[in-house]
Amino acid sequence: MNRARTRPLRGAAPARDPSLDAHPMADFFALRLLPMWNYFRKEHLSFWAACGYLFVEYVRPQSIVPAIDILPWGKLFVGLAIGAWLLDQRQKWVSDGTHVWMVCYLLVVVLACANAYWPDHAWNHFMDFFVWFLVYFLIVNIINSEKRLFLFLLLFLLASFKLSQHGARTWAMRGFSFENWGLMGPEGPFQNSGELSVQMLMFMPIAYRLAICLRPWLSRLKFWFLMAMPATAFMTVLGASSRGSQLAMGFQAYHTLLKGRLSFRVLVVAALAVAAAIAYLPEEQMNRFRDMGSDETSQQRLLYWKHGLTMIQEHPLLGVGFFNFAPYYAQHHPEDVLFGSAQLPHNIFVQVGTDAGFLGLTVYGLLILAGFRATRQIRRRLKDRPDHWIYGVSLGYDAAFIGFLIAGQFVTIGYYPFMWVLLAFIIATKNIVLREPLAATAPASSAAPASAAPVRPGLPRSLIRRPGASVKSDGA
Repeated sequence: MNRARTRPLRGAAPARDPSLDAHPMADFFALRLLPMWNYFRKEHLSFWAACGYLFVEYVRPQSIVPAIDILPWGKLFVGLAIGAWLLDQRQKWVSDGTHVWMVCYLLVVVLACANAYWPDHAWNHFMDFFVWFLVYFLIVNIINSEKRLFLFLLLFLLASFKLSQHGARTWAMRGFSFENWGLMGPEGPFQNSGELSVQMLMFMPIAYRLAICLRPWLSRLKFWFLMAMPATAFMTVLGASSRGSQLAMGFQAYHTLLKGRLSFRVLVVAALAVAAAIAYLPEEQMNRFRDMGSDETSQQRLLYWKHGLTMIQEHPLLGVGFFNFAPYYAQHHPEDVLFGSAQLPHNIFVQVGTDAGFLGLTVYGLLILAGFRATRQIRRRLKDRPDHWIYGVSLGYDAAFIGFLIAGQFVTIGYYPFMWVLLAFIIATKNIVLREPLAATAPASSAAPASAAPVRPGLPRSLIRRPGASVKSDGA
């Protein structure tokens, strides 16, 4: 009888390790709203403004409620963040080598505008990059502590979740059927199905990694709430009918679930994801994959790439001018406009090359390399703490960047927020890891006895592997 009373109920949550609450970030990791709000409301105005910018840029309330669309909210919050940061005497400029390449790219864009075939057209698009230049430096300098990073990243995920749940719900309500326009987001950078899909690629692997890292602290309900983020993003990419994003998502799934050590659980999850994709992907979308390269859309993109490469070869230093691809193409290759009017080249590298020549491509490539180098530096610094949440999130950063690069071979997203905001997150995270003391797991008074395994800072006692114990990888 007594033994029966002590037996845990089937399906009950495992006993919580009380040592988890000793972590200085425990309230944040457990997603306790009141402690997080109390921290947020005491923060400086510059941090509030940065969060406000992220909210209006990704949630787009001004598009949902037209009555409040009376001000340029994004620019307003950027200006407020700059002014508040300059007035904050506690703020210090965060130096980083990537800043040099950002400034170099800005100079290249200025030269490309001045040297363009149609300078007025180029200058009209100058803010398409300059706003991300400002946002990059704001994020890197304002998001300068572990708690700020956690809150800012959580806001980014929640705002993206608003997009993903809407996309998943819309696709489900139409019976998982195919539509030529895919799925539409709110008015703004994520309105078209292609760009909406890329945003899903940006946040899906980061959300998954964060959920896995925080699982010991979370209730079952909160854990599955976080896991709903990558699940709905997965559905949105399938429903949006963007072939490039679906290919990128497949590689992300491999990078996140299958690359490295495998476990039975990971193989089951991967198999279920593949089965779901095959079962729910409409037959019309399967036909689009079969016709890839021969359909009219593919033919038009191939012509854009062919003539775009010729433009770069003929104008190697600074290209034909910033955002001058479409008018140049219409004037020099009107016979190869298969439908409608000439558009942008549907490839990020052809876009940058025609906009700013080999000079722009070189700096752009160095910025990409700087992002991957920074994530490696994060993991190198945390090599003794592989269960730290930032270590896991850095793997999500890599998968998001890879997704952007693959999807970017089929859409024109060089000056959308994807790469620039992600790069800002990466560089801000790197500088926090390298310059700020990260929270330890528990106070020294609770240290393990000499016979126990050494406690790694940032690793809960319940997750410590004792000498000789077997290892079970969960794919995270």
